[in-house]
Amino acid sequence: MYVLHIGNKNYSSWSLRPWVLMRTLDIPFEERLTPFPTGPSFSLYRQFSPNGRVPCLVDNGWAVWDSLSIVEYLAERHQGVWPADAKARAWARSAATEMHSSFTALRNLCPMSCGVRVEPRPMSEALKHDIFRMADLWNDGLARFGGPFLAGDRFTAVDAFFAPVAFRAQSYGLTFEGEAATYPQQLLDLPPMREWYAAGLAETWREPDHEAEVRAAGTIVEDFRAVA
Repeated sequence: MYVLHIGNKNYSSWSLRPWVLMRTLDIPFEERLTPFPTGPSFSLYRQFSPNGRVPCLVDNGWAVWDSLSIVEYLAERHQGVWPADAKARAWARSAATEMHSSFTALRNLCPMSCGVRVEPRPMSEALKHDIFRMADLWNDGLARFGGPFLAGDRFTAVDAFFAPVAFRAQSYGLTFEGEAATYPQQLLDLPPMREWYAAGLAETWREPDHEAEVRAAGTIVEDFRAVA
């Protein structure tokens, strides 16, 4: 059985991607959660992950690291990871890799923290651009392939790559134009996403650097997490 190493569910957007994909597609795996330490995590995660980061998938002792590499490794072994149609698959890969390499302002200015609600600071032009481009991308996929997911009627890897954005939208009150307006809730309503969210709320770990990033993003108006 696969072993998937992840970080805190409240914070770890990168860990969420393969986790929600495998849960949704019923790909069995053993979850091993190692909380983010205070300070550098390299030496801690290096024990099981070659790059000292999470997520990391281990298959019979063979480590596959980075969320994009993990998804491609799974796609070679399981049906349904990417759309069956060649054009939909090409679009989905393009959108997923854009998410993987872009949207820096969104990542930095709206860090993932599932359990809080934040009144954000005034949007920078870079963040406005990221939100505009994301809505444009989602609307394109939904129109091309008919929804309710980005590449058609089934959840695939491209949706997994945008799953953390759904939690960011919830935490920071982010809104998107067009058909994209309802897409974050479509993701949040998935049973695996509800499972991840409930586990994130139950966590009592607090990592100072992640907490500081959220405070820098705006004013925390609600915190639904278990008491630390």
